Amino acid sequence: MTAGPLAGRTVVDLTNALAGPYATLLLAGLGARVIKVENPLAGGDTARNNSPYVGPDGLVTTRGSTADLSVSMLVRGRNKLSVTLNLKHPDARDVFADLVRHADIVVENFSAGVTGRLGIDHAFAAEVNPRIVYTSISGFGAQGGPGSGKAMDTIIQALSGVMMTAGAPGEAPVRFGLPVADLVAPLYAVIGTLAAVIQADATGVGQHVDVSMLGALTSLVACEPFDAFERIGLPVRTGATVPRMAPFGVFPAADGWFALCAPTDAFSRGTFTAVGRADLLDDPRFTTRDARVRHADEVHGFVAAWAAGRPLAEVLETLTRNGVPAAEVREPAQAVRDPLVLERGEVVPIGDPDLGLFGAGVPIRFSAATTDLDGPVPHLGEHNESVYGDLLGYPADRLKTLADDGVI
Repeated sequence: MTAGPLAGRTVVDLTNALAGPYATLLLAGLGARVIKVENPLAGGDTARNNSPYVGPDGLVTTRGSTADLSVSMLVRGRNKLSVTLNLKHPDARDVFADLVRHADIVVENFSAGVTGRLGIDHAFAAEVNPRIVYTSISGFGAQGGPGSGKAMDTIIQALSGVMMTAGAPGEAPVRFGLPVADLVAPLYAVIGTLAAVIQADATGVGQHVDVSMLGALTSLVACEPFDAFERIGLPVRTGATVPRMAPFGVFPAADGWFALCAPTDAFSRGTFTAVGRADLLDDPRFTTRDARVRHADEVHGFVAAWAAGRPLAEVLETLTRNGVPAAEVREPAQAVRDPLVLERGEVVPIGDPDLGLFGAGVPIRFSAATTDLDGPVPHLGEHNESVYGDLLGYPADRLKTLADDGVI
């Protein structure tokens, strides 16, 4: 196996919170050197102050000492180098420029317009290093959008329409438990960044990659023709089942829940056999997909009635034996301990092994490269000397002056 596919690439990471740090986490996991630039006056990345924390007393909800480390940072800060830089200080632009000269990529997730006011936007970076790929992740795009310009995940979920795709008709909007906007946007940002790097390698010229959280999430909503469903009278929100694909949905067994996905003719025949309704196999109400959709309530009714009094293990065994795609609905803590995802490195242990904590891995396997997120989380400014001194070549007296003047 070789090193990571991005070995030799350097990323200047100006990000905070989740969307930006997750993008740079993936780049780090793919082998890039990620230099995380943190504000010394604000205590660094805001994620450093997210509860819960891990420290000498184990897992706690409130930080009791400086040794306590946020679990959020434990997940998002791995494999990164931390330097401090007060970007509001007038001398910080020169330091930032030196970082950009040594980099292939800059990633930032400030609100629209902030990098311009600080004088560290794409135009400045491109003047310093024409090959630089400068990636911006924001709520509404680099030009801004509705509201204050500060976009939180819940705001984006609300505006994207995704809250009105879950739940049943007439119910209150459903906020996804995962911060899905904060996690989808960085995926597109990484795709765009790597595409721009390939183009820069070919042309010698970098560019600005601009990804909005609203656009990323709304584009996923648009993958399903919800407007077409409404026009022909199909409900957008269908609760636990999906009438336009029957049998299809989530159902309760006696001791748990299971998901069923059997809309094809072959899968539906297996379902009817499994639930003891082989008498319906040749019933014209259920022999075709369109017919089952017209009678979806009946189909889902007899599936639910059959499963309700049976143990989940029996339900799953019976459905699987009859070739029906079905699975247990797991709790998150159970899912991240699946031996398969652990073996593949898609989820990895983090922190002290005795605590049993897990974080995101890189869910990509390569045949001739490695991915790695085993690196420790850096302390704030831990790599000032190695980055500013060794990489940029700053002498010790300049480092002292920058620190004394509050630049780093």
